[in-house]
Amino acid sequence: MRRWTAKGAFLLICLPVLWGLVSAEPVDSYVSQIKEKAEPVWSFDDLYARIRQEAQKRGESPIDARIDRVWKAIPGYDGLQVDVEATYRLAKRKGWTEPKQWIYRVVPARVTLDDLGPHPIYRGNERKPMAALMINVAWGTEHLPAMLNILRKERVKATFFLDGSWLKRHPSNAKRLKEAGHEIGNHAYSHPMMSRLSRERMRFEMKKTEQLIRQTLGVRSQWFAPPAGDYNQAVVEEAARLHMKTVLWTVDTVDWRPTSTPEWMTARVKAGASNGVLVLMHPTDRTVTALPQIISVMKHNGIKLGTVSEVLSSSRVESVEPAPPF
Repeated sequence: MRRWTAKGAFLLICLPVLWGLVSAEPVDSYVSQIKEKAEPVWSFDDLYARIRQEAQKRGESPIDARIDRVWKAIPGYDGLQVDVEATYRLAKRKGWTEPKQWIYRVVPARVTLDDLGPHPIYRGNERKPMAALMINVAWGTEHLPAMLNILRKERVKATFFLDGSWLKRHPSNAKRLKEAGHEIGNHAYSHPMMSRLSRERMRFEMKKTEQLIRQTLGVRSQWFAPPAGDYNQAVVEEAARLHMKTVLWTVDTVDWRPTSTPEWMTARVKAGASNGVLVLMHPTDRTVTALPQIISVMKHNGIKLGTVSEVLSSSRVESVEPAPPF
C-alpha cells in the first residue's frame, strides 16, 4: 500500500512535466499562459472595475507626425492613458469609494518630425493648445527693448530669428534676447531670396549665421526661417544638412507694411488664433503697440504662448483656461 502511494505521488508530481514533454508547447510556456490569464485578486473589486471602465473614456490616443497637403509637415502630439493600477492603489490607500484623483501616463507618438525627413513646417499640432511668436530681426534695434519689456511683463517666451549681418552689427542686443530666455533661430546672413541661390550659396548664408550665433551667444539653432518665406526643396534639404528644420508661419501680421495698423494686425491674429499657430512679426513700432493685444487674444482663446521648439514638439501641454477678453 505504501509502495503504491509513493508511486502515485511520484506520477502526480511528474505529470505536468511529462505532459510538457509530449505536448507541442514546453512546460514554461504552459505555466506562463496560466499566469497571463490569471488576474490579480483585486481586479474583482467593484472600485477597480469602475476605474477600468471609466479609464476607457478618459484616455487620449497619441497623434503621429504627418505630411499634410496644405500645411506640409505637422508634428505629432503625445497621448494620455489612465494608469488603472496606480489610480486604484491610490484610492484604496486614501479609503475612497470612488476615485477622486486620476493618475495618467504619457503615450508617446510613434512618428515624429525627425521621421518625416526634410519638409517645411507651417504650424504645430492642431490638438496642442499652444502657439508661438516668430520675430524675424534683420534691421534696427530701437523697438526691441519695448518688445522685451512687454514679453517679460506678460511672461511670454518667443523665438527670435536673427539675420547674420544684423547679429554681426548688434551683438549686445542679441545677447539681451538670449539673457531674457528667448529662443534664437537662423534667418540667413544677408536676407536673400533663398530659392534663387545655388546650393553652395544657400549653405554659406545659413552656415555663416549659425557660426555667428554660436560664437556670440553660445547656442545652436534648431530652426531656419527663410527670408520673406522664400524657399524650395533645396533650401529645406540644405537646412537639414546643418541640422535645422525649415519653419514658416501660419499667421502673418504683415507689420512691415506702413499701412498695417495695430488694430488691423490684432484682428488678423484673432481671425487665425487656434492651436498650433505660428505668428510672424518684426520689431516695428506698430508691433510694439499691437503686441499686448495679440498676447491677450491668445490667452482669451485658451492658447498658451511659447517658443517654436515648444510648440513643434510632441510633448503635451496642460490646457489653458480662457482669460477674460481684453
